[in-house]
Amino acid sequence: MSKPTFAPLSQYREYPVEEMQKRATDFYTDIRRRRTVRDFSNRSVPREIIENCLRAAGTAPSGANQQPWHFVVVGDPAIKKQIRETAEEEERTFYGGRAPDEWLDALSHLGTDEHKPFLEKAPYLIAIFAQNYGLAPDGSKVKHYYVSESVGIATGMLITAVHNAGLVSLTHTPSPMGFLNKVLNRPPNERAFLILVVGYPGEDTGVPVITKKSLDEIATFV
Repeated sequence: MSKPTFAPLSQYREYPVEEMQKRATDFYTDIRRRRTVRDFSNRSVPREIIENCLRAAGTAPSGANQQPWHFVVVGDPAIKKQIRETAEEEERTFYGGRAPDEWLDALSHLGTDEHKPFLEKAPYLIAIFAQNYGLAPDGSKVKHYYVSESVGIATGMLITAVHNAGLVSLTHTPSPMGFLNKVLNRPPNERAFLILVVGYPGEDTGVPVITKKSLDEIATFV
């Protein structure tokens, strides 16, 4: 077992309380503007923007710092078309009988269905994979811990980074998602977590009228 190595916490910044309060308020004001959209423009997005959003996601905390994620950025029109066709095939089965009525009822106010044109139209699809285990240089398996929790945190940070950059996104989870391993040539130690659709909103894009729970509903101070 190796001994831990520590370095000074040199990059931490402490702010005066008044500035902390303003920063927290400003961030909330900005992030509350974020909305999931299903209508994307085909306008191109510089790759550098996506790269830096991914770098931000890669700073996420993870179990034992194993960073059990892999992001596949899909911009090739032919691959996006293949993903759309396969996803829609799965979704037709889902909406056509596999999904229980209560799940369909829960989705009804969002206006979702088996048609997923955004998978082709948006400039980028980011397929996020969770690595169930790692591989040592000798090919042996390395157990990963808290994989779903770690990948979920990184995904949340990616969504936030995309919003901060001035783009919009959609979390898409075709059911099942195993086809993504084949389409994107990913190894068996990875499982598809979700597809993040990224780009500019389409012209005259609409979003469902929804509300978010209040602080009292989502938090308890003891």
